[in-house]
Order: sequence, then C-alpha cells, then structure tokens
Amino acid sequence: MDRILLVSDVRDQPALTALLRQAGHSAIDCAASGGEARRRLAEGNYTLVLINAPLSDEFGRDLALVCIDKTAAAVVLLAAAAQADRVSAGLEKQGVCVLAKPIGKQLLTQSLRLVMAASTRLQALEKRNRQLTRKLENIQYIGRAKCALIQYRGMTEPQAHHYIEQMAMDNRVTARDIAADILHTFEDE
Repeated sequence: MDRILLVSDVRDQPALTALLRQAGHSAIDCAASGGEARRRLAEGNYTLVLINAPLSDEFGRDLALVCIDKTAAAVVLLAAAAQADRVSAGLEKQGVCVLAKPIGKQLLTQSLRLVMAASTRLQALEKRNRQLTRKLENIQYIGRAKCALIQYRGMTEPQAHHYIEQMAMDNRVTARDIAADILHTFEDE
C-alpha cells in the first residue's frame, strides 16, 4: 500500500487530504513543518512526499532535496504560480516534480499518478541494478579465487572452475562462499 507524507500548513491539510483520499490514497500522514516532516521520514517509509510550499519553518525546497537524497519516495512540491518556474529550475533536475498552484483536482490526481508510476519504475530499475551489481561482485570474487587456485595449486582455469562448483555442490553452499574460503586460505599463507 502506498504511504503518503503530506507536508503542509495545518489550514490546508484537510483539503489536500480530502483530495488525496478522493484519488484513492488512504495511508496519509501529515506534517505541518519541515522539521516535523524530517522526523517522520526518519521513522517510516513513504512512497510519496507531497510538499505544499511555503511551510511554517522553511519554503520546502530544502526538504524536497532531503527527501530525494535520503529516501526512495517520489516528491511533489506545490508552489505558487509566480514561484513555480523559478523553483522547478533547480529541483526538477534532482527528480522533484514541481506543480504550480492553484491546481485543480484532476491535474493533481493525474500528476500524482504519473509521479508514482515513474517512481515505481525507478525503484524496480534500482532493485535490478543492485542484483546485477551483486552478481558482478560474485563473478569477480570467484575469479579471484580461481586465480589463487591456478597460482598456488597449479590448476588450469577449467579445473579451478570445476573445483569451486564441485565444492559448492558438495557442501551445499554458494560458489561465493567457497571462493571466500579459498581466498582466506591463501591470504593467510
């Protein structure tokens, strides 16, 4: 379920919360200031942070940058039409969606859907990137172990490869675990 953090002056929270609920979002936490929002961000995971600028203790630009830097949440900043273009110039390059107010219900709903879809796609790509990075690290680690077997045991590359795979199967562990044992053995010598 999507969790949303709404950061807005308390006077605007009921109207924005109602809009979010009408758009199908039910898990909504509210914060009235940038400081309170930072505390809430440290306590929980949010899929979307909606900042209605200005806030009581800051404009909201710095908070948006903190959200982008420290969380995986999609970030939308609502700013007055006169300020929106100036504010968006620096924030959109960082991944913050800036919308000019006043904003209609339909445009806000569509914008939130687009931002959430993009965020979901980005998170899937980041997960895949982490998986591929881990796989590459494993391949490099196993390659180092093969080199150690070739150097210290006089094996050929196919023999070293077969040895690591066979040990992994026999011991019911990963090839990386066997590679770690091999490297540990030869690093101690």
